[in-house]
Amino acid sequence: MPTSQRKRVLSGMRSTGKLHLGNYVGALQNWVRMQDQYECFFFIADWHALTTDYADTSKVKENSLEVLLDWLAAGLDPDRSTLFIQSHIPLHAELHLLFSMITPLGWLERVPTYKEQRENITEKDLTTYGFLGYPVLQAADILIYKGNFVPVGEDQVPHVELTREIARRFNQFYGKPAPVLPEPQPLLTPTPKLPGTDGRKMSKSYGNTILLTDAEPVVRQKLKTMVTDPARVRRTDPGNPDLCPVGDLHKIFSSQETMAKVNEGCRSAGIGCIECKGWAADALLKVLLPIQERRKKYEENPRLAWDILMTGTAKAAKVAEATMKEVRSAMGMSLYYEPLSKSEGAK
Repeated sequence: MPTSQRKRVLSGMRSTGKLHLGNYVGALQNWVRMQDQYECFFFIADWHALTTDYADTSKVKENSLEVLLDWLAAGLDPDRSTLFIQSHIPLHAELHLLFSMITPLGWLERVPTYKEQRENITEKDLTTYGFLGYPVLQAADILIYKGNFVPVGEDQVPHVELTREIARRFNQFYGKPAPVLPEPQPLLTPTPKLPGTDGRKMSKSYGNTILLTDAEPVVRQKLKTMVTDPARVRRTDPGNPDLCPVGDLHKIFSSQETMAKVNEGCRSAGIGCIECKGWAADALLKVLLPIQERRKKYEENPRLAWDILMTGTAKAAKVAEATMKEVRSAMGMSLYYEPLSKSEGAK
């Protein structure tokens, strides 16, 4: 179990390259806040990136570093969190293998995202063992650090429940006299609706993102093309901020004063969409510019960020090794010599 008085939180992000505002609002911003309340372990899930992008791995390492730079720029502090990379701790793969031996196939086939992603990502062959089995690797990622909580949105709760089921099944087989692995709890975090520039969920696969690294002119240009309330065909048509993707941005990033102007101006057609988008850009840039300023330090010296990652990885590896010693011992598969037990009936 965690040795500090604080409960342990564990979460990760796939190696997708530079992060966008959806990543920030949906997870990273919450992680930064957690650092003062929990013992935090955050990892770059580069093996998980292979579940869908196995055909071309040339950018995985570079993408991992870009993710790390954004983490540090957004406020993750290596003095308050353990930051590490999944593939540098092979023990994750060992525990994944052991879990795969006891996880029923039906558990994996019922995971909601398995069917959803196979239906939505049609340009790639996802009929692979790695894609079907990624929740088992995810369970290993969590349980090897004996995390108490996993911060997730509502749509990810089934993944945590599967991790709990795998821990429960392991303990049923091998957890006597005492359970070896804890059953982590989902830590529901605020995940406000953040639309992309086309009104759909912000996602790189849709090409509708605003990156944390986008310069001011790029941000303003992207917002100029953002879809709005379809009822506002002409400048004189009144609109409804509650039905407008730009209004959703205002709700997340703008002050109450600006929101009041948006509500009054949009509903009365007192302001046009261009003016409203300009105010949204102003609010976004108040968040983005400080992040970009902090990122410069690591962009100028990426080795500094890499060294932080290696230090965190070494720390995480010690925790993982302690867990694996317990796991192997519980299964009767320790790496140490043990005398042969006398068979029944031996004199």
